[in-house]
Amino acid sequence: MRHPLITLFCLLSVSLWAQKKNESYQLNLHRASSPIKIDGILDEETWRKAEVATDFYMVLPMDTSAARVRTEVRMSYDDEHLYLIATCFHLLPGRYFVESLRRDFTFGKNDNFLLFMDTFEDQTNGFSFGANAAGAQWDGIMYEGGKVDLSWDNKWTSVVTKDDEKWVFEAAIPFKSIRYKKGITQWGINFSRLDLKTTEKSSWAPVPRQFPTASLAYTGTLNWDEAPPQVGPNISLIPYALGGGSKNFTDGTSTTYKKEIGMDAKVAVTSSLNLDLTVNPDFSQVDVDRQVTNLDRYELFFPERRQFFLENGDLFANFGYANIRPFFSRRIGLNVPIQYGARFSGKINKNWRVGAMDMQTADVESQNLPRQNFAVMALQRRVFSRSNIGMIFINKKSLNYEPSDDPAVPVYSQYNRNIGLEYNLASSNNVWTGKILGLKSFSPDKKDKDFTHAANLQYSTRRWLLSWQHEVVGQNYNPEVGYVPRRNYVKINPIAQYLFFPKGKLILSHGPKITSTYFYNPSFKQTDNESIFSYAITFRKQSVLNVYGMHDYVQLLQAFDPTNSGKDSLSVGTRHWWNSVGADFTSMPQSIFTYALSTRYGGYYANGTRFNIGGEVGYRFQPYMSLLVTFNYNDLRLPLPWGETKFWLVGPKLDVTMTNKLFFTAYAQYNQQLKNVNLNTRLQWRYKPASDLFIVYTDNYFPENFVVKTRALVVKLTYWWNI
Repeated sequence: MRHPLITLFCLLSVSLWAQKKNESYQLNLHRASSPIKIDGILDEETWRKAEVATDFYMVLPMDTSAARVRTEVRMSYDDEHLYLIATCFHLLPGRYFVESLRRDFTFGKNDNFLLFMDTFEDQTNGFSFGANAAGAQWDGIMYEGGKVDLSWDNKWTSVVTKDDEKWVFEAAIPFKSIRYKKGITQWGINFSRLDLKTTEKSSWAPVPRQFPTASLAYTGTLNWDEAPPQVGPNISLIPYALGGGSKNFTDGTSTTYKKEIGMDAKVAVTSSLNLDLTVNPDFSQVDVDRQVTNLDRYELFFPERRQFFLENGDLFANFGYANIRPFFSRRIGLNVPIQYGARFSGKINKNWRVGAMDMQTADVESQNLPRQNFAVMALQRRVFSRSNIGMIFINKKSLNYEPSDDPAVPVYSQYNRNIGLEYNLASSNNVWTGKILGLKSFSPDKKDKDFTHAANLQYSTRRWLLSWQHEVVGQNYNPEVGYVPRRNYVKINPIAQYLFFPKGKLILSHGPKITSTYFYNPSFKQTDNESIFSYAITFRKQSVLNVYGMHDYVQLLQAFDPTNSGKDSLSVGTRHWWNSVGADFTSMPQSIFTYALSTRYGGYYANGTRFNIGGEVGYRFQPYMSLLVTFNYNDLRLPLPWGETKFWLVGPKLDVTMTNKLFFTAYAQYNQQLKNVNLNTRLQWRYKPASDLFIVYTDNYFPENFVVKTRALVVKLTYWWNI
């Protein structure tokens, strides 16, 4: 299984030295000849003299012609800032479409302009900045050649102005807010425009429609007239002060009050290497995870949102696969206080990236949990044009700890270590991508069968998507600081998809997709299979319909309650087969009323049946308010002792943005499976760039009578201070 894929990787790697695809797209950047005021007005001498990037190319609906909507982009710089002004002209009359003034908006639901910068010209990592047509900001770090992590947040300023003919986005990005290589005079760069009235997505340097406009393989080149300025000492101190209280009404304890102070610091060791420090961090301002109905046999995954872990976070968090992650930062500090931590990460040069992190948590006497130290080392070496080789080492250690002989006392491991090596393949045109991975764990109580191997290869063109992935996870592979919900298996996952592009005016594309996922035990006897045949139709207005039929087979390797509600469990070794059908529909995004619906009906465990319907309905009172209601309903019909089980999960969310600096969010979640109603409200005032006041209020109720379970109120003030 392994060797043909490795051979193909090697053959592909030989041809990966190809020239950058959009090398001919050049924008010359000159130092500002006059002061620039960020007001969205193109009246400075600098802008009159600046070179203009225009004549964008259409990416969607089809990537075979010039863009119909006109966009003009100018850039300049001084000793402290990189400046940009984008003029986005209208083609059709009428309103623009945005969700709200909240930053880091959903790309496909907003008229927007985005900048993508490859500041090392390595076509892998970079930064993205932009805004929607109402002025809501977008910023994120780029990784894996075309993905953007919008959880990243930094200091910069922008303004959007509008008239009947156009909207204008003007921004100043401090050099202290980004990372780049000293002395380099060429950056990869591209500009993206989404205009929902025409349903047109376009870019300055052309990008094939099967890839996002964020794809760094297709950037043009920004030519500096001199090397970017070195900004001198670059140290940011981010102190916080917090006060609040919480009460658990179910156990009758008194209110617990919380008063804390702490600090984060960011030290730019060089223009491309950063040291992050934290003392007594608190993450009360982070959004609460949205609940889901869990009918799965394994642990669910929720992404990291905490700022400290985000910059260059892909070095650590993206090692491995979605369900084979040797390191998962949410294992650190969510239910245990972090005392302090340090993280050193970034680019040594164009070819080398490094990451090192050390975190210290406090002990928890009520759980007999000792103080623990988490150390992570990551190294990445660029090879060929866009591929890389990565290494990671993770060490978790309990300090001054000896396990108790008392069976009533919880036992924790004295140490757990993981080491991994992977090769990430990315061809110069991004058509071929893939990964080969090997991992091994070290634990005092688990020996042998502690190795994991996985590999995948994907071929993606306008019409074809072909993919192969396999995984082999050992029985004793033990990543205590990772996310590996299942062990002791062999997995094979082939995918094939083809698209047709009719010439009519109603349908943009349509085509079939076949996906099969097989699980085997180490003796290669099948334990699971899920095979799906689907057919997707994308309409010209960007609504999407997908219908599918699927077959499931499961041989249970552990006892399982098919309702996950605490009832009886099906026995180990029992076998279950069923078939089901379903459909998904997503409405066109250029409407102030949007919706998505998903439904499924068919068999289930123990010859039962399952009916599921879910989706979301949204309405925007743009640009100041949006209302979204998500829902999910499951009706399970099973033999006794389970019988008929019904679960509702409903989550209305109100998002009010008074300005692009003052936000209020309120949402409730009714989870019938967990028998809980959660109410969460958050007020955020960004009184200065990257400096915030948060007021967060949370309640949990019993759904039968709305009696309060728990209640909490937190007020937190942060300030970003550049030294």
